[in-house]
Amino acid sequence: MASPYEIRADYDARTIVVYQAYAPAIADAALRAGRFVEPFSFRRMTWIKPSFLWLMHRSNWAGKSGQERVLAVRITREGWEEALSRAVLTTADPAAVARAAVHVQWDPERSARGAALNHYSIQVGIGRHLIRTFTDEWVVGLTDLTPRVHRAAALVRSGHTAKAQRLFPSERVYPLPPALEGLRTPR
Repeated sequence: MASPYEIRADYDARTIVVYQAYAPAIADAALRAGRFVEPFSFRRMTWIKPSFLWLMHRSNWAGKSGQERVLAVRITREGWEEALSRAVLTTADPAAVARAAVHVQWDPERSARGAALNHYSIQVGIGRHLIRTFTDEWVVGLTDLTPRVHRAAALVRSGHTAKAQRLFPSERVYPLPPALEGLRTPR
C-alpha cells in the first residue's frame, strides 16, 4: 500500500514544478524580470507547493486577496532535494523548527471541489536565509497560470469538473531519495 505522505508533482529529469499565489504587483514584476524581484520579499519565509490542487484550495482558485495570481515555478530537482535535506518537520521540537532553514508540513490533499482527501500534500517553507539561493540558483522558469486557473475554476463551479481536470498539470509520485525518507513521517 502506498504511503499517504508521497510527494506528487509535475517533474522531469532535471526540474520540478512548484506553485505559489501572489498579489498582481509581485507576479507582474517577477514575470517581467523572468525571476523573483522586489516587491517579492527576500526577508521572510516563502512557501512552495508541488500540488496544484492544494494551492487552488489555499488561494480559492486565485480568488483570495493577495493571491490573485498563480505562478508555476520551475526549480531544479537538485535545489528541491537540497531544500528537503535541510528541512525540519513543523511538528518537530519547537527549538529545532525555529533554527531550521526549511520547514515541511503535510496537509490533506484536496479534490477539485476542495474536499480533503485521504493522502497528504507537502508544503515546503524556504527560510529567509535560503531565499536568495532559491530565487537566484534554483528557479529556472516562471509561468503565469492565472488564466488557466480562472478557466478551470469556472468549469468546476459550473459542475464540469472532468473538463476542468484537463487543464490541471499532470502530477505523479516524486521519487524521494532514501536519505530523505524521514520527511514522510510527521511526528
